[in-house]
Amino acid sequence: MDLPSTKPYMVRGIYEWCTDNGFTPYIAVVVDERTEVPREFARDGQIVLNISADATSRLAMDNDYISFVARFGGVARNISFPVGNVVAIYAKENGAGMAFEVEDTPLPDASPEPEPPAPPAGGRPKLQRVK
Repeated sequence: MDLPSTKPYMVRGIYEWCTDNGFTPYIAVVVDERTEVPREFARDGQIVLNISADATSRLAMDNDYISFVARFGGVARNISFPVGNVVAIYAKENGAGMAFEVEDTPLPDASPEPEPPAPPAGGRPKLQRVK
């Protein structure tokens, strides 16, 4: 049985620690087809977002997704991304926080990749030259 990820709990914990201590929580997220963010603000495949109560509304951090509304250039935008795409959450003021590896979670409605064929019984796989 696979244990559930501790990542969403750690993200929420660092968020609470930041807000309890008067720090501004920032979150770094890998941008891919599952993320709904203003891509014009992404750099090198990532985006850093201020997730403080002053910068967001309707912030929801569940075990699978984080979502909220934030203003970019004065325009309210819906933001959402999988918790698996979070690479860091930290306090803007001092950089204290936590970094994570990106979790390889399947896309919704994506079928699993087929397993490669097993090698023939009793030996090494046969290789052929392809021209």
